[in-house]
Amino acid sequence: MKPLKITIFQAYLFWENTEKNLSNLALRLSSLKEKTDLIILPEMFNTGFTMNVEKCAEKMDGQTIYWMLEQAKKYNCVVAGSLIIEDDGKYYNRFIWMKPDGSFHKYDKRHLFSMAGEEKIFTPGKKRVIVEINGWRVCLQTCYDLRFPAFSRNLNNVYDILLYIASWPDMRIAHWRALIPARAIENQSYVIGVNRVGYDGNQVYHSGASTCVAPDGGVVYYKPEDEDLYTFTLYPDDLKRIREKLPFLQDADQFMIVDR
Repeated sequence: MKPLKITIFQAYLFWENTEKNLSNLALRLSSLKEKTDLIILPEMFNTGFTMNVEKCAEKMDGQTIYWMLEQAKKYNCVVAGSLIIEDDGKYYNRFIWMKPDGSFHKYDKRHLFSMAGEEKIFTPGKKRVIVEINGWRVCLQTCYDLRFPAFSRNLNNVYDILLYIASWPDMRIAHWRALIPARAIENQSYVIGVNRVGYDGNQVYHSGASTCVAPDGGVVYYKPEDEDLYTFTLYPDDLKRIREKLPFLQDADQFMIVDR
């Protein structure tokens, strides 16, 4: 493992306006003043969290995937975020992990937010996805997944970072602030949560609170309210020290998750 430089983009999103979002995101990213290994964008970063698949869905060869590749090449780093994908007649809230060489990983959101009717439109994912960067193993998760700890349980230390991208509303931001440290402590991993800011098309306000919490509960980064582009570095020795000091995961219950 090598030190990992991470850039969080807590972005304001324009409702169902892919062109404007991609243009604004690219403009803001151009202000990056240091090399980074990973740029993380919020859930549905190109449209906002919408159920309007007729207008907003794209194919895997669409403009947003191409835009992600362009940015990954430009900054020679991984670019991560989710968008609405139509694939074989089904719709997915798909988390894309785009590498600068054009290869990518994808994670389809497993827990769909029934209070917004997400499960009526989208198909849930079946499996967890763990990717690697600089020797760090990263478990990809999306928004509502945060409420389901069994799905993210770090049995046998299979990952080092638990990454949530989200469109988490301010009305429930206390839950976000409580659950992210809980996931970090119980899984002895860094947890990164990247949220959006501003009102969406349904006049739901998002207050950001993007954060990175260390395995011991310490806060590496936290930003409420404002749009923010921020870079920080995680060090493997810090992770190793925390895990060696209190190695409680060796006593964890063993179980398996059955596909629904």
